[in-house]
Amino acid sequence: MKLILLGPPGAGKGTQAKRLEDRFGLMQLSTGDMLRAAVASGSALGQQAKQVMDSGHLMPDSVMIDIIAERIAQPDCAKGFILDGFPRTQRQAEVLDELLASLGAKLDHVIELRVDEEALVDRITGRFTCATCGEGYHDRHKRPKVAGICDVCGGREFTRRSDDNAETVRERLMAYRALTTPILPYYRRMGILCEVDGMADMDDVTHAIERIVAPSRSI
Repeated sequence: MKLILLGPPGAGKGTQAKRLEDRFGLMQLSTGDMLRAAVASGSALGQQAKQVMDSGHLMPDSVMIDIIAERIAQPDCAKGFILDGFPRTQRQAEVLDELLASLGAKLDHVIELRVDEEALVDRITGRFTCATCGEGYHDRHKRPKVAGICDVCGGREFTRRSDDNAETVRERLMAYRALTTPILPYYRRMGILCEVDGMADMDDVTHAIERIVAPSRSI
């Protein structure tokens, strides 16, 4: 099974990708993780990627597609993968299709988690975590049972991400739209683009995705 999972920051994409990994044995492949792994490997391809990254230039499609090809050939991708961060243009989508076709494969689904942007801003800007154990909380939706004390470990210190503010979140949403808008019509024409309500309950989102990727196995 070969999937692309789309969704802006805070839409729950990481959580859903992890659940797909656990249920179907897929691997989540982040372009950032793949680039860092390639550079760390010291391979010729990794050195080429490092030179581009050090120069501050955009990674050429040819280099990125070679890194993806190298990664999906590894044994842990035998059951399939969830691609995160690539493609971001129609040309990249076409190059990815060409790569998969050369391997006798193709994408099964492109799933976009649709969100209400203002509700998402509220969801993200209200987040805070226990500084000791990392348990997550929210100003309105999930406060500690006893104010100032973590439910899990009893810690009394909490932190917020510096970029979890309304202005930054809106900028990230704008960037997401700019990156994804060009490829949605391409996959819609192919008949593999599916939309899921990313604002629904987390389990409901999971079930909706499972009904798309494996109807006979969905709960």
